[in-house]
Amino acid sequence: MDLIQSTSRLLYGSNLINIQAFNKLNLKPTSFYNNHQKRKNTCNSESFGDLFTKFATQDSPLVVKARKNDGGGGAMVETAVVEKPDSRRFQVSEGCPTPFGATARDGGVNFSIYSSNAVSATLCLITLADLHQNTVTEEISLDPLTNKIGDVWHVFLKGDFKDVLYGYKFDGKFSPKEGQYYDSSQIILDPYAKAVISRGQFGVLEPDENCWPQMACRIPSCEDEFDWEGDLPLKYPQRDLIIYEMHVRGFTKHESSRTEFPGTYLGLVEKLDHLKELGINCIELMPCHQFNELEYFSYNSVLGNYKVNFWGYSTVNYFSPMIRYSSAGISNCGQDAINEFKFLVKEAHKRGIEVIMDVVFNHTAEGNEKGPILSFRGADNSVYYMLAPKGEYYNYSGCGNTFNCNHPVVRQFIVDCLRYWVTEMHVDGFRFDLASIMTRGSSLWDAINVYGIPIEGDLITTGTPLSSPPLIDMISNDSILCGVKLIAEAWDTGGLYQVGMFPHWGIWSEWNGKYRDVVRQFIKGTNGFSGAFAECLCGSPNLYQEGGRRPWNSINFICAHDGFSLADLVTYNNKHNLANGEDNNDGEIHNNSWNCGQEGEFASILVKKLRKRQMRNFFICLMVSQGVPMITMGDEYGHTKGGNNNTYCHDNDMNYFRWDKKEESSSEFFRFCCLVTKFRHECESLGLKDFPTAERLQWHGHTPDKPDWSDRSRFVAFTLIDSVKREIYIAFNASHLPVTVSLPERPGYRWEPLVDTSKPTPYDFLSSDLPDRETAIKQYSQFLDGNLYPILSYSSIILLLSPDENA
Repeated sequence: MDLIQSTSRLLYGSNLINIQAFNKLNLKPTSFYNNHQKRKNTCNSESFGDLFTKFATQDSPLVVKARKNDGGGGAMVETAVVEKPDSRRFQVSEGCPTPFGATARDGGVNFSIYSSNAVSATLCLITLADLHQNTVTEEISLDPLTNKIGDVWHVFLKGDFKDVLYGYKFDGKFSPKEGQYYDSSQIILDPYAKAVISRGQFGVLEPDENCWPQMACRIPSCEDEFDWEGDLPLKYPQRDLIIYEMHVRGFTKHESSRTEFPGTYLGLVEKLDHLKELGINCIELMPCHQFNELEYFSYNSVLGNYKVNFWGYSTVNYFSPMIRYSSAGISNCGQDAINEFKFLVKEAHKRGIEVIMDVVFNHTAEGNEKGPILSFRGADNSVYYMLAPKGEYYNYSGCGNTFNCNHPVVRQFIVDCLRYWVTEMHVDGFRFDLASIMTRGSSLWDAINVYGIPIEGDLITTGTPLSSPPLIDMISNDSILCGVKLIAEAWDTGGLYQVGMFPHWGIWSEWNGKYRDVVRQFIKGTNGFSGAFAECLCGSPNLYQEGGRRPWNSINFICAHDGFSLADLVTYNNKHNLANGEDNNDGEIHNNSWNCGQEGEFASILVKKLRKRQMRNFFICLMVSQGVPMITMGDEYGHTKGGNNNTYCHDNDMNYFRWDKKEESSSEFFRFCCLVTKFRHECESLGLKDFPTAERLQWHGHTPDKPDWSDRSRFVAFTLIDSVKREIYIAFNASHLPVTVSLPERPGYRWEPLVDTSKPTPYDFLSSDLPDRETAIKQYSQFLDGNLYPILSYSSIILLLSPDENA
């Protein structure tokens, strides 16, 4: 049979095979053998074209027998053997099981992925053009005999990878009740992929309006390079940090930012000098791992727009930076986006600013059993998620699933991921969202793995808090990660609250939620909090001292992305979340806020003045407390979200930094914040290595050395010995009544005012460059000559000790 003359050809695997010649020879197939399956099949009426179309994707040779009419009424049997051709673009070999992910080496790329329960695996190669057409360019089936070691599938390819992406298909049992979700029709992402490609623009739907278009992974190249220009970690002592929690897109997306690339990593770089001016030396980026902002995409009838996942606490891939936060989008298959993130880190370091990432290892975007199969679920659902005995998802995250953090495979994955961001992306540390989940016992799916023997009945061990969680142990003692900042949000939505008790190995810090709650209560004038407020000022020794930690293990904050902004904290008694389209049922109810007498922005002049005073009080408290202060983006100019304390779904002005508003207030609150942060940096005593003792700190009341810790007290004052400023007197009057205090006697010296939050700008902070500073100080002379000072209601002061020229 001469097949060479045929002009009609069939794509078999990735090569073209002549089939028209079979049909021209008037051959009728009678049987074929699939050598891979060792199975004979009969064909009654199919043409060879139909036959080869049906089996074009088989991996093994096909042996085809057919009859041909010999012209004399008899029949002649002919046999055709079709061998599987070599790959069109790639040379395929066994590969190595390590490292996981796609790794460029030896002139090719090694692919390795973990899946313990899959019965077959296929590497899918997809060009950019085919990705948008939702088709696979080439499939390479992995042989479990040669391309699998243990539970790791692997293969090595050589060829032209330009504009080629990859994913996997796994086959196996689809039985949710047994914890398995294998579906060979789904292309899943490699958990170790370094970039994930799908849509290129933030918030823009695909032409077919699909919110979950097919995604694929970038294939690395040995030519991938970035010039770090000698960048090295800043390694600031944590006690010296002033952290700024921020959102990459929200920081520069508003038109008033006037940046070349608004809402991107590059846009943030353009505005780093603002943070430098504010005194920030560490930024904490809200989630920058790849997520799908269209996850919640739905029409919001209240605002007449569409809801999105703006905050990003729903990770799709942990190794990939959020591609749509880059100006480059998906160009160069995501490598340009990776380089933009690196550029941000490098430029921040040049300005003396460290970069901490907010990471979400408590759940993923795959949600509950109704969610999509994207990556982890399709690779090995029962390993990556906490499952109940009948396959249900434990939901300690409140988002449908819980990452199985303390499973041996998963905890190694997390450590590998953190190492990558430190070594390859040069980040300086991590804040772990709902970190208490990382202390919960894993589900290993059967009692033998947990106890070594079978146990009858349901197990209650999954999710149990562990005193020495294996994951936290691994991170804390890792030779790389032990040297970066590690901050835990020490609670979860399953009721586990570990503030002051998070397993720490001496190096973990915590978002101090108790600091937030106590300071809010005291500053707004609630009785019974003076003693607890004093603990907060000292770095919360009641929480951290007994466990061997230090003040810098407390990350102090008044506001964060989740909850009221600072301006709204003093403007609203109640949340106003109707704009979310959830009938105001979402968001925290207990905000410990006070509107200063009238609800909302439209209020009397007296109420507005009191609100500005309270904002200054909160900021002063944050900056004079031992521990590490954290400011939230926009609070430095008084950003308002209109009383909405849960703006997760808004890609609009609620979450955008308003540079026009910042300029309007630059002579007021922003100036005050800049001066107070500068003052903190200058003071040796406001970032102590250990908790202050009586040798350095003295408590006072309305008279020296007589503090009032009674339930009705709303006044706290103290002095601090400072090697730079000599001595500092700080007082907070949270009462609705003014008070005149007696100051501690210091022979040969007199107290000089620096901060008084009851004064209008610019006299709220008497900086050295204030033109009429001396005149302003003289206005206090009649009091200071008598060693007294008047403190108005709801105000705070800072006085400095200076030589008395008249002594």
